[in-house]
Amino acid sequence: MAGVSRATASRVISGSELVSDKARAAVEKAIEELGFVPNPVARNLARGRTGSIALVVPEPNARVLSDPFFAEIIVGLSDQLDDQDLQVILLIARPGERTEKIVRYLTGGHVDGAVIASHHRDDTLNRRISAGPLPCVFVGRPLGVANAHYVDVDNYRAGRQAAEYLISTGRTRIATIAGPTDMTAGIDRLAGWRDAMSNAGLPTDAVAHGEFTQASGATAMDRLLAKHPDLDAVFAASDLMAAGALASLAAAGKSVPRDVAVIGFDDIAVAESTDPPLTTIAQPVRAMAARAGEQLLTLISGQELEPAPVVFPPHLVIRDSA
Repeated sequence: MAGVSRATASRVISGSELVSDKARAAVEKAIEELGFVPNPVARNLARGRTGSIALVVPEPNARVLSDPFFAEIIVGLSDQLDDQDLQVILLIARPGERTEKIVRYLTGGHVDGAVIASHHRDDTLNRRISAGPLPCVFVGRPLGVANAHYVDVDNYRAGRQAAEYLISTGRTRIATIAGPTDMTAGIDRLAGWRDAMSNAGLPTDAVAHGEFTQASGATAMDRLLAKHPDLDAVFAASDLMAAGALASLAAAGKSVPRDVAVIGFDDIAVAESTDPPLTTIAQPVRAMAARAGEQLLTLISGQELEPAPVVFPPHLVIRDSA
């Protein structure tokens, strides 16, 4: 309609200066009369891109939908990519056949890159994706993946900070509800708690493990109370597990914080709504996800990015439970 070549029309649409004023006016007039809008699918195909990135969560459906941690990741990542004309595709990688399907999808040219969150030691998906050509960034330090790009909070420092705070308030029989032993978040927070306790000359035997869920926190607290009825404080490695611990303590007739002080981890919305409100170690999940998205964009653009981790500091938020 403009009476020019496709190449000239393309240069006008893309804002190139390499076109005459006459041709530009003709193309712009044709665009207005036709109501033409560039097709992003066609444009991405021409650039060898899909216009999509994947957020991969290797967890059961129920946990992804019930844990506010994942909502914060989605918001942080979406905010970072909002002005990039990229779509975020959520892939829930349950173990087994579903993992195989996701590996095929990710390696089949359907996305330009992936952010992988909440990974476990035995997730073969992590190693297979990071070993391939697809740009990927992890939220959380992955186990068994060399030279990975990842963003995390200093989990060791956080566990140590929680224990040291409880010790500073005069508590001496301090337990912990640790996370899963196949996740770095669980391993590192436990190690920090244990070192702080050892340095203070306090016992480190009051340990129970949960799955970062409220139900597992309640079960772990039940076990700790049965085995260590004299405990006077507990550090739970997630706010959801801390909320479960509060329910268990209430059922056992324990007053918080008079009888048992409780500290959680995350500083998600539930921390302010528990009874009493939770003292917790805050991690900037939304900022971590945004930084992961920023790193992924760098990788997708073909720029060099050293695999040096980005580690955010935790900080203590004091409320009524401790």
